[in-house]
Amino acid sequence: MDLRWNREFAMGQVDNDEALLKELLTIFKDSAASDLAAMAQAVALDDPVKARGPAHSIKGAAASLGLEAIRDMATAIEKDCREGSLTVAMENLSQLEILLKMAAEL
Repeated sequence: MDLRWNREFAMGQVDNDEALLKELLTIFKDSAASDLAAMAQAVALDDPVKARGPAHSIKGAAASLGLEAIRDMATAIEKDCREGSLTVAMENLSQLEILLKMAAEL
């Protein structure tokens, strides 16, 4: 599985401040873990409305850090939730978790 991290984009977002990027990645790791847990709970409750918010949060944070694979997966989950479905979330939750673990190691 490829994280597809656009490090150059991420560095541009922080004006080439390596320390700031590391700090933002740490914050992302913590917030994404919380969002993933909330999304898993919403899936367990069969509630696409509640799953949409955490997917949106992960999508936005990943996009700002150039974490393209995470952004794309969260986008697909959010879109499916908007349509009242949890199919994409159910099929991809474990892969999203793996990608988030990979991002946590950056």
